[in-house]
Amino acid sequence: MQKVILLVDMNAFFISCEMTRNDSLVGIPAAVAGDPKKRTGIILAANYEARACGVKTAMVLHDALKFCPKMVLVPPDHHFYGQKSTEVMDLLSNYTPILEQNSIDEAWLDMTGCEGLFGKPVDAAKCIMDEIKDRLGLWCSIGIAENKFLAKMAAEMKKPLGITELWDHDIPIKLWPLPVKEMYGIGGKTAEKMNRMGIRTIGALARLDVSLLVQTFGKGGDEIYRHANGIDNSPVVARMADEMKSIGRLKTLPEDISDIEKAKLVLMELADDIGMAARRHDKKGRTVHITLKYSDFQVATRQATIPTTYATKEIYQAGCGLLEQSWNRFHSVRLIGISLSGFHKESSSKQLSLFDQLEDAVKNDKNERIDKAMDKIRNKHGSEKITFAALVKK
Repeated sequence: MQKVILLVDMNAFFISCEMTRNDSLVGIPAAVAGDPKKRTGIILAANYEARACGVKTAMVLHDALKFCPKMVLVPPDHHFYGQKSTEVMDLLSNYTPILEQNSIDEAWLDMTGCEGLFGKPVDAAKCIMDEIKDRLGLWCSIGIAENKFLAKMAAEMKKPLGITELWDHDIPIKLWPLPVKEMYGIGGKTAEKMNRMGIRTIGALARLDVSLLVQTFGKGGDEIYRHANGIDNSPVVARMADEMKSIGRLKTLPEDISDIEKAKLVLMELADDIGMAARRHDKKGRTVHITLKYSDFQVATRQATIPTTYATKEIYQAGCGLLEQSWNRFHSVRLIGISLSGFHKESSSKQLSLFDQLEDAVKNDKNERIDKAMDKIRNKHGSEKITFAALVKK
């Protein structure tokens, strides 16, 4: 089975975080910079309006203001950025437990074997990008490849909001023509030294004798050679499974709806996806949470506690109950979301009798056996081969 590795790279992360809590920064040149009042320090992150004026990350603030005198400057708030980073990583962990955070604003995901859940790699990447944008208000670019190095290189090729594939057969066309300074892991001084040696592209680097690289750059020369040829055998180092806090899905509707029955069909589709992911990660939860975003962008949320489960039917029924409590037929809905959490809490706030517990156990066991049978069919033949009758499009 071919490995499928994604690198999710947040676009202009620090200033994008600021834009989520300050609408006045949207659509104008803005940047997070060290000590804006004193006009000293450097640019930590500039939005794309500022970049269009020539402002770059790590540029001295005095020089940046020459390019863009009207740029709005925001002092850094690293605690806030850390919180937003945690939200991003928690969301990504819904897609795979094999997730390795590379920095505050990017992570590798091993999505090998996930086509039964999320479709082709490009479809999965689009789903991730849309959910980050809709749920967190942030943009990202995603690289797709068979190893970590190529996924990282692919993610850099199209920004913002880019999805790029870089497979083995793409290397001569997409990777080798790039300047060596753009290769992940090569710093400015190393790139200058290579240029003096007559090595200007990654392709030229790939064609060198590996012994020359080792002789010139030490034991790191071997890794440089392998990367230039698209070879990287390092695994994605997973987060601990116990760190997963929730599994959620949301969907921005193609058109606003005011019919609750249509909303329930969307909810069923999302609950089905959550149930599959929860069973795949062996995570039973006891809190179901729904989110509704109306056409005027107002947001309503509700949650309920249920007996611990990862059965699709139980998740869906709890979500329906919350939907009925929240529904306002006078306001059309543009986004619906549902999540399952409470994985680590063993006791319920509601004390059940012995008979209630036995009844719930029998009901859950039956639903879980049905779900697992469906999962087995989907994993072998594809997710479209079996579904709930209500979701079959006529």
